[in-house]
Parts: sequence; C-alpha cells; structure tokens
Amino acid sequence: MHFDESPEDVAFRAEVRAWLEAHASLRRGEGDWSNGPTDHSPLAERDYFDRCRQWQQTRFDHGWAGITWPASVGGRGGSVWQEIIFNQEMARFDVTSGFLAATIGMVGALLLAHGNDDQRARYLRRLLRGDDAWCQLFSEPGAGSDLANLSARADRDGDVFVVNGQKVWNSNAHLCDWGILIARTNFDVPKHKGITFFIVDMRTPGIEPRPLRLITGHTHFTEVFLTDVRIPATNVVGSVDDGWGPTRTVLSSEATMIGSTTTSGNASAVIALAREVGCAGDHRVRQRLARIVSEERILAFMSDRVLSAVRTGSRPPIDASLLKVYWSETRAYRDEVAVDLLGAAGMLAGAHAPKNGYWQTQMLNRYWGTVGGGTSEVHRNMIGERALGLPPEPRVDKGPWSASSRM
Repeated sequence: MHFDESPEDVAFRAEVRAWLEAHASLRRGEGDWSNGPTDHSPLAERDYFDRCRQWQQTRFDHGWAGITWPASVGGRGGSVWQEIIFNQEMARFDVTSGFLAATIGMVGALLLAHGNDDQRARYLRRLLRGDDAWCQLFSEPGAGSDLANLSARADRDGDVFVVNGQKVWNSNAHLCDWGILIARTNFDVPKHKGITFFIVDMRTPGIEPRPLRLITGHTHFTEVFLTDVRIPATNVVGSVDDGWGPTRTVLSSEATMIGSTTTSGNASAVIALAREVGCAGDHRVRQRLARIVSEERILAFMSDRVLSAVRTGSRPPIDASLLKVYWSETRAYRDEVAVDLLGAAGMLAGAHAPKNGYWQTQMLNRYWGTVGGGTSEVHRNMIGERALGLPPEPRVDKGPWSASSRM
C-alpha cells in the first residue's frame, strides 16, 4: 500500500532524509553496530548501550527526538504521522536508540498522562535526551502474565514508602539510572485495586540488580531484589492504591510499540542463505521460503492498514494483539528455517559458526517475541474477548488479594 502524502509530508520526509544522511551511515547488513553487541561480554554490552545513548542524544540535540512530544519538554510538537515518517527513514541507516527507545516511549507516555508538573519538569527532558536511562520493574516470579498478582510490598513510613520484594526479566536494570516500579500497598482489596506506582532511583540502598545469562549468552535481562528500599512519597505517580491506571498506560504503550514495529524484512536474507548453501532449487526448501515471503508480505499489508488508520485519524481495523502474535510466530518460523538450511553447521555457535552464529542466535532468541510484551496465550485471549467479542475467561480472584494469594 502506498500513501498519497501531502506536500508538507513530502517536504518533511526530505528534511528527515537529508539530516540522516548527514549524521549516519546506511545499513550494510549483518555487521552493522545497530544489530546489537559484538559479543556477550559486559564490556561489549555496555559499549552498545552507550552508543545507543549517544544516538538518542544526537537526535535530541538536533531537534529530532520526541517528535510527538510537547515542545515544552524538549519534543517537536509534531504529528504521529511525522514520527512514522522519521522511523521509516531511520530504518535505512545504521543507527538505533535500542532499549532506550522502548523506555522513553513507555515512561514518557506515563508521565505525560499521569505525572504531576514537578515530575514532568524533573524527568522528561533528561529521559528524552537519554541522559537518564530507565528500566521497568513490573514482573515478578509469581506475577508475569497475571501482573496484578504481584506481591512486592510498599509500607508507608511517614514521608517514605519502604519496599521489599523481587522483580525479574527487567531489561538492563543493572545499567539504568531510574526505574518505574509497582508494588502492593493494600492487601485487603481486589488485586487490581491495592497497587501503587513509583519512580525509584536505582542507586537507592537496598536495590540489587543481578544480570541473568540467557541461552544466547546475553545478559540484558536482570532480576532485581528490593530490601527495605526507601522511596519518597513524592515519587508516587498518580494516587496511592490506584496505580493500575498508570500501569495500563505503560502496558498499552509497550503493546503499541511492538505492534507498530513488526515488519521483519528478513525474507531476502533467508533466500540469500539458501542460495549460499546450494539448496535454493530444492522444491521443499522453496515451499518453506515461499511461506516466509508470504507471511512477511501479509504482515506488511496488515501494518499498512494500521498506518493508513493513523494517517486518517481513524480507529485501526486490526487489533494490536493480532499483529503482535502474527509477527512473533512468523519470526520464529523464519529463524528455524534459516538454521535448518545450515545443516550440521547449524549446531555451531559464535566464531565457529557461519556468519558468526547470527542465525543460531536468532533462533535461540525467538521466544522473547512470544513472551515479551505479553505472552501469545494472553494476547489470544485479548483477541477473543476484545476483537471477536467472545465471553471472557472465568475469574476466581475477584475478592481481596490476601484471600486469594499466599502472603
């Protein structure tokens, strides 16, 4: 689908492209720095994190960060469509804000919607420039897909809250300056009612991030232990015991981000791999390649329908959960095919493997797409209930949280 852009959009796209050409290099392929750390060492992961931060600072300093954000907090005051144009053009270049882009979007949406004037003045500009990196302290060992079942507790002590508990799957918490945290402040109401939303300084005594080494070798996930962590009451976002609204704002921003960045664009790389290993003529391989190409194009068509709705200011005709599930599962299939094409070499890793283990890493990492931002099972429930109007799942936890969970 091609959109008939207005003269103003055409001029904006040309301005964006000219600026990017002056400040970045075009993507070359698998060796681009924006693909991720060069290896799994803490030094390499920190270097990648810092390069992402430098790119965000460059964008901010030249007026290209927070395109839809108000100018009063460092943004451009532009339209959603202008932001889409910028992201489309930037995708051609070897640059990224990486993990920072996700938390900037989530925390920015949170503070603009629920923060008070002091919080917006203190945090937003430094967040947008990448001067401060933020992490999300939501999930727990017993509260992942059912996030409202969280048990980390915050007890009031005068002008502070004392927080104890454990969080997990917190991206880059060991590298971040600030965190957004949800904890239970009332145990005698239904689980969605007694939650409070906090901003927390990650240098506060009692916070212990522990990196988790994944099957891929990466350590960008952490578990975070909170022991008598004292958070000023001024760091509450919204109202005490009423943090589920701010939480939903963050979750909605996360889902929208995933749903709007779903086009993988890697079918051509798998086709090239099939040619390299000499099996592109095999009819069984060609069937699998055809499925990858077809699914990539279907995904692009669905994304175009969403973009068209954004362009016209109408409601998207496709539920974001559908995009998320389709993207994550087609991505997993694509990576599995690529490793199959490598044959016995698909069992190798790192420098011993073809392309330095690129496809092996992609395959091992494929599960984050079906888990991160809500599992495929949860999103299928939302598709059924929200998009198809099916009856909701039975609920047995509508009473006080203390009565339905172990304390």
